Amino acid sequence: MSEVVRAIIALGGNLGDRKATITSAIKAIRDVQGIKVLDKSGMVESFAFTEQGLDETAPRYLNAVIAIETKLKPKKLLEEMRAIETAHGRVRLSKWGSRTLDIDIITYGSLIKETKLLTLPHPRAHERAFVLVPWAQIDQDAVLPGHGKIATLADSLKHQVWELE
Repeated sequence: MSEVVRAIIALGGNLGDRKATITSAIKAIRDVQGIKVLDKSGMVESFAFTEQGLDETAPRYLNAVIAIETKLKPKKLLEEMRAIETAHGRVRLSKWGSRTLDIDIITYGSLIKETKLLTLPHPRAHERAFVLVPWAQIDQDAVLPGHGKIATLADSLKHQVWELE
C-alpha cells in the first residue's frame, strides 16, 4: 500500500470566470482517487507575473492554495493536475502567458527532487505572494524547505496581493 503524503497545491487563473474555475478545479481534485483535500485557503488577487516581471496591464490573477493528502506519486499527481488544467480550458501556448487555470505542486511532503517535468519544492514559491499568503492562511506553522517559515515569507510580500472574502 502506498504511503500517504501531505502536499501543498496552488491554483490560479486570469482568464474567464476565475473564481468558478478555481472552485471547479478544487472539486475535480477532490474527485481524484488517492487524494483527500484537507484545507482550502481564501482567494487572493494579484497582478499577472510574466517573464518580464509584474504586468499591471494584463488581466489580474485569482489564486488559492489547498493542502491535500495523497497516495499518488509525484509524477502521477502532476499528470492528474495537468488533466484537470486541460479539462478547464488550459492551453499551453507560452510559459508565462495568460491562462484559465494553472495548478502547481508546491510541496510534496519533505521531498526535494528535480526532474525534467517537476521540481519540488516549487523553485519560485518562496518569492510568490500569491502562493505564500493563501498558504499562510491555512497553515501558519508551515515551513518551505530551504526558505523558512511560510508566515514570515508571506508577511514580507503580502502587499503584492489583495485578499478576497
